[in-house]
Amino acid sequence: MNCGEPDEASCQDALAEVWLFLDNECDPARREAVQKHLDGCGTCLEHFGIEEHLKALLQRKCSGEHAPTELKDRLRSSIREAVLSKAEITVEHGPEGTSVEVRTKKTAAE
Repeated sequence: MNCGEPDEASCQDALAEVWLFLDNECDPARREAVQKHLDGCGTCLEHFGIEEHLKALLQRKCSGEHAPTELKDRLRSSIREAVLSKAEITVEHGPEGTSVEVRTKKTAAE
């Protein structure tokens, strides 16, 4: 994918750097090259717009909020149940401490 301009960044290069561009993390020269490419390439500009919208959405939905305690507890419980349903656990207490062994349960096919 390329706009045909040899002095501009190729579409592939520009799109590979969209996240760095959005985060303002690329050096000024590279930022200018990507901006120039986006200004002149409708296909990349459209893709850039989608990426920009996605990043804004992620920031709005995930910025600093924490999952409710009830949700975390339900997730831990679900994960624990899923693991325990597929594992055999042996706990042994001895003079050197407690040891725990976890093995995958054998299925009827094994």
